Amino acid sequence: MGNPSDFESWKAALLQLVDDLRTQTTRALLAARDSADAARQLARPVGPRASEAGDLTFGLDVPSEAFLDRWLLQTARERPLSLLTEDRGWRHRGPDPERAGESIELPGFEHGGPRIAIDPVDGTRNLMVGLRSAWSVLSFAPAGTGMPRLSDLSAGIVSELPTLRAALQSTYVADSGGCLLEERELSSGALLSQELQRVDDDERVDHGYFPFFRFEPGMRPYLARLEAEFCRRLETHEGADPETIYDDQYISNAGQLTLLMQGTYRLIVDARALAASHLGAPTTTSKPYDVAGAIFCARAAGAEISAADGGELDFPIDNQTPVHMAGYVNRGTRKRLEPHLLGAQESWVRWLREAARRPGPEGRMP
Repeated sequence: MGNPSDFESWKAALLQLVDDLRTQTTRALLAARDSADAARQLARPVGPRASEAGDLTFGLDVPSEAFLDRWLLQTARERPLSLLTEDRGWRHRGPDPERAGESIELPGFEHGGPRIAIDPVDGTRNLMVGLRSAWSVLSFAPAGTGMPRLSDLSAGIVSELPTLRAALQSTYVADSGGCLLEERELSSGALLSQELQRVDDDERVDHGYFPFFRFEPGMRPYLARLEAEFCRRLETHEGADPETIYDDQYISNAGQLTLLMQGTYRLIVDARALAASHLGAPTTTSKPYDVAGAIFCARAAGAEISAADGGELDFPIDNQTPVHMAGYVNRGTRKRLEPHLLGAQESWVRWLREAARRPGPEGRMP
């Protein structure tokens, strides 16, 4: 069976877990479709704001979080593990040495089992209104003595939670051997295709999607300024056609990164945390637990992912550290586009710092 903390020994159980989470979420969506009261409950915020741990949680997130609680108790009866979830943080459990078939809480990470983080529903807002898919995002680190970092991961899973109108469902599974894409028929669960996912080698600077994520109204003017300067540089220095540099606002980090792997997105820039740091203002940002597994999968498929400011992207796997990032569909695209992104940031950062010192709408955000 190999090392009990290796991904291969956990792979089947974790794939079953994300499949069960999809079932839980689909049941909740079907109940909401048939009941106005259930629909209101799913759309009701029930969790913390972005300034606290995790993200804003809705009623749709509750069934999957409760399922994860039960899964941890049951799984830990047989082997130890650490599990990070949005609402509960890190928990450590393993078999009870005195009571067969039971599990107990463990004092920390030093138990010899894996360290697993999961966001069961990344993209709740779009899914609960049937706009587009959400995703379950799982990151896997082998046994270690403390909280893992992105650089400690050895595997990742990104599994689609389709809308009720969908016919197909996709799952990306990545480890040291690459990133495998499976597509199944939703109605029967039949496997339709299974192949290694690899990015293309096109280095084009237009005729594609190059989104900068700016979901919150208060942050949009600041982030749009960076995007506009970047696109201006592409037009000036690369001869890009600005009418074919398209935008898309997909409120799911995992969804963004799957589209990058597919080549639909040529670039993604999530500079929200970077902007907030210069403005000295809070905002909703990516968090490690909801993006780490998807970053691992995208890199395994050949995409290039860095911090938004061009630095190395590495962070502790928790539910509160703000994460900013830039993703390029391939190495050639990064080589061509990154200098323009960093060049656009030079004047943008100066402007942000000046804006933070001014009162009123152009200054510090509330």
